[in-house]
Amino acid sequence: MNYIKKGTRAFRFTTLALFAGAFSTYANLYMTQPVLPMIAKTFHVSPATASLSLSLTTLVLACFMLVVGSLSEAWGRKNIMTFSMVAVAVLSIAISFAPSFGTLLTLRIIQGIVFAGLPAIAMAYLGEEIEPSSLGIAMGLYISGNSIGGLAGRVIMGSVSDLFNWHIGMLSIGIISLLVAIAFYFLLPKSQNFIPKKLAFKPLLHSMLQHLKDPAMLLLFGIGFILMGSFVTLYNYVSFLLIEAPYKLSQTLVGSIFLIYLVGTVSSTWMGNLATHYGKYKIILLSLMLMIVGAITTLNSHLFIIIIGMALLTFGFFGGHSIASSLVSGQATHDKAQASSLYLFFYYGGSSIGGTLGGFFWMHNGWSGVILFILCFLVIGVILLFILKKITEKKEAIHE
Repeated sequence: MNYIKKGTRAFRFTTLALFAGAFSTYANLYMTQPVLPMIAKTFHVSPATASLSLSLTTLVLACFMLVVGSLSEAWGRKNIMTFSMVAVAVLSIAISFAPSFGTLLTLRIIQGIVFAGLPAIAMAYLGEEIEPSSLGIAMGLYISGNSIGGLAGRVIMGSVSDLFNWHIGMLSIGIISLLVAIAFYFLLPKSQNFIPKKLAFKPLLHSMLQHLKDPAMLLLFGIGFILMGSFVTLYNYVSFLLIEAPYKLSQTLVGSIFLIYLVGTVSSTWMGNLATHYGKYKIILLSLMLMIVGAITTLNSHLFIIIIGMALLTFGFFGGHSIASSLVSGQATHDKAQASSLYLFFYYGGSSIGGTLGGFFWMHNGWSGVILFILCFLVIGVILLFILKKITEKKEAIHE
């Protein structure tokens, strides 16, 4: 195997290209979130309806991630990733000119399909091309591109929309993303170790059903659904809260609230270390409890206390997600990559369903309604975790 080694020019180009690819993908994916109030006002739709511009996109992304990974086994990695990035950028530019909410939603759904091209394949590319001893740092740089891209997209949208309008914000992100896609194509080395395979959907479907019949796997998927659903719901509707009296924050300041995401980079590492010492189930429980405390804290009317509550919930979310996703590989008895794809399917499904349902609570009960919805979700998550722990303990007792 002709692996790419750390310290080489090819390694620098590969990690830079995939960092940039992840940055671009997640900046575009979440760009509507900070400007949901503006979109609702422009097209005269409810907050719950406006949230579909994110919810439907992530739902379609979740579905197509299950398909695109399999297609890449036959069609190759780099070409699909490049097409995905170019198409995402062009669609963002088109969305900035959308004359109606229906048009915007249609383009965002199409975007959801093409978004799947990078996250479904990037990790497989790295696993094939990077020397095993250098894979950890390469994967870490790629994942950091996810979080920084998601953060940057929200901050750019908030700031540019405040200076001009949300149309110019989307146009800016689209143009930047197109330039990034061109750079990605020239920077990323061609696959050296990829071996094309015949598309065989029947074995893949059988394998998928086996995962879905495993109670432990289903419970882990459910926990991922709960974690992401709670997290996205909070961030979807906090902008509606903060632009109203008594806060009346500008769109720039609302966008900058997403800087709280940075606590996630600390949380995932720190909570991972705790899980090694105290056990993964205990630390997922700690994560869920932190999210519950954080959600309740945001009910305080003081802006600074609300931000502390958001930080606590965010810290808990990133820690819980990092541990739950690692448990998926440990629990899967076969086709671990497919198991991870299924986890992400439920994870983004939580974003779509939770993020939209929370809008109905906002419309009828305001911020306290949103928090009640999140708390119900998180309590269900705690129950699922206890059931999962009992099932795994029984499995371990049988094997002993």
